[in-house]
Amino acid sequence: MTLQSDVEDLWQRKQDGLTAADATGDHLAVLDEFLAALEAGEVRAAEKSGGKWEANEWVKRGILLNFGLRETDPREYGGVTYHDVLPLRETADLGERGTRNTPDGTVIRRGAYVGGDAILMSPAFVNIGAHVGDGTLVDSCDTVGSCAQIGENVKLGANTLIGGVLEPVEDAPVVVEDGVSLGAGCRVTSGFVVGHDSVVGENTLLTPRIPVYDLVEAEVLYGHLPPERRAFTRFVESSVSEHDLIEGGAYKPAVVATDVEEDTLEATEREEALRE
Repeated sequence: MTLQSDVEDLWQRKQDGLTAADATGDHLAVLDEFLAALEAGEVRAAEKSGGKWEANEWVKRGILLNFGLRETDPREYGGVTYHDVLPLRETADLGERGTRNTPDGTVIRRGAYVGGDAILMSPAFVNIGAHVGDGTLVDSCDTVGSCAQIGENVKLGANTLIGGVLEPVEDAPVVVEDGVSLGAGCRVTSGFVVGHDSVVGENTLLTPRIPVYDLVEAEVLYGHLPPERRAFTRFVESSVSEHDLIEGGAYKPAVVATDVEEDTLEATEREEALRE
């Protein structure tokens, strides 16, 4: 049997009533093999097919099984006892591939993939199922949520939140494609896709519920930012502006997208000296 078929079989057993108390060593061995495959980048929670990002349902089910079929146990890290179903990820392989992670607050959970030549600054959190590509910077106070897919040579500015999606399992997670630069304080949630080589201004909220006014193609988009755009937050008039209870009008957030200018690209260039 393949890993996928083993996970799908275990998922069905869980639906039929298998609990953490009933899980055997063989069941947990399947889950351990699955986590190792995630950490090696051999399987991913979502992949691009035909130009569209789609969730791998069986992978997300495998992640959920690690919560449903494991007991919460006391664990030790840095002299502190915590309680979780999973230990933290082993990081010995990161140094071998030129990746750096600073201590005292950088947490990489089991089942997370971190590529080579990456930098993770403390405090930062990378959750199970997340995929962080080669050469990517995860800056201080950043969160990379469960199953989030972060491409290569991405810059996540300080205090950036990348949302995670585990349920429902068929939903695709947040995706930040190759070469993107997110300014400090950005929030990307609910399966939003940030197109490759885009530059997003500080404190921008990207979510499917907020419209993206793409001035390049003169259209209004929801749920994704096209590639090679410069995006920033603006406020537009709300449909409730004329309400008797609101004096002086009401406004709602929106995102404006334009072409990326050359000086913007120069300002976000990767600094190779950081990787030497």
